[in-house]
Amino acid sequence: MSLPLDTIGMAEPDLDAAAVIQSRAFFDDPLFEFLFPDATVRRAQLPWIMRVGIAAGLQVGHVHTTRSAMLGHAVWLPPGGTHLSNDRLAEAGFVDAEQHMDEKAIARFGTFMEQSSAIHDRLLPDPYQGRGIGSALMQPTLARADEARLSCYLETVKERNVVYYRKHGFEVAEEQAVAGDGPPVWMMIRQPR
Repeated sequence: MSLPLDTIGMAEPDLDAAAVIQSRAFFDDPLFEFLFPDATVRRAQLPWIMRVGIAAGLQVGHVHTTRSAMLGHAVWLPPGGTHLSNDRLAEAGFVDAEQHMDEKAIARFGTFMEQSSAIHDRLLPDPYQGRGIGSALMQPTLARADEARLSCYLETVKERNVVYYRKHGFEVAEEQAVAGDGPPVWMMIRQPR
């Protein structure tokens, strides 16, 4: 049973408390297990990295939390505000990373940021997701592929996209982890109809 909760915009003085709550919520998240494989290090460093993410959200977007007591929060970045440049990360507190992350973690984080930014640009180049535009754009090519009896291939790193692409006839052919031990990537094939 869900509780009816009022939400409000979060303010900068709440950053530290929000970072602690978010680090508890994401402690067993596969991405953060990938970045910080050692649980003790992850427990110590997650509040710092979460604070950076929330601060970036406050800089360019907005953060909502529960009104009566902070039970959780959501960080929202607007279209055009999703790229976290080095300057933006520094403004949000991503400085002296080597004090919080070893070289391997910094490299994994950099790889993840590059991959996720490229994928974000590909999957959501404009703020029109969910309006049927993707489906409309795929249909002519899918129809041509069907006519020519050709299979189609795609990759997605968002699990929720697997369901979306299945609606268009794609099926998971293989699943792999990014860089061998990172988040999963689903390789999907659509046979001609």
